[in-house]
Amino acid sequence: MSTAKHKILIVDDEPDIRELIEYNLKKEGYQVYTASNGQEGVTEAKRVLPDLIILDIMMPKMDGIEACRILRSMNEFKNTFMVFLTARSEEYSEIAGFNVGADDYIAKPIKPRALTSRINAILRRNVHSEEHVENKVEIGDLVIDREAFLVFRKGERIVLAKKEFELLYLLASKPGKVYTRDVILKNIWEDSVVVTNRTIDVHIRKLREKLGDNYVSTVKGVGYKFELK
Repeated sequence: MSTAKHKILIVDDEPDIRELIEYNLKKEGYQVYTASNGQEGVTEAKRVLPDLIILDIMMPKMDGIEACRILRSMNEFKNTFMVFLTARSEEYSEIAGFNVGADDYIAKPIKPRALTSRINAILRRNVHSEEHVENKVEIGDLVIDREAFLVFRKGERIVLAKKEFELLYLLASKPGKVYTRDVILKNIWEDSVVVTNRTIDVHIRKLREKLGDNYVSTVKGVGYKFELK
């Protein structure tokens, strides 16, 4: 898929940062739009409907956390990639970002090559997901067949319970994306009142017992993600 088809919105109150990111992403062939604060970012996002939004956390008028929260509440941005950009290193800012729907987190100072590689990888998740949403996920030595409810590792069938399978499929459908416990509960257990965070942890432990420790990673204080180690 050509990167020229992807639109990226950069929301940051520092002109130098916006220009640096814009320059490097345009070199990659992306269509790039910019905004200088969260309020402008929300307005511009509604205008251009980007595929990915890069949000600084600390901004005047409206910070990135609130802007992300507002955008995630709109149907047109439910599946838009949200990447937080910040100089802050405190763990709580990362947790706050993931809790409002962030897909990834990039720290300043910006390293252009690392930034573009990360953005390319994030947008490839969407291609992977679209190709396999009704069919199979094939990643590393795993094959996950959603229609047949089957999992194979190195050609050997792995027997999973229904919820274990659904949890694995959710995580593997977007490798690298961090899923918070709230999002997992909503997607896998829906509105069940008897399910707790402990239930998720138990299912993750069972997945690791059956598949090994090389697929599902814990993001402390946030949730889980699928990545090959």
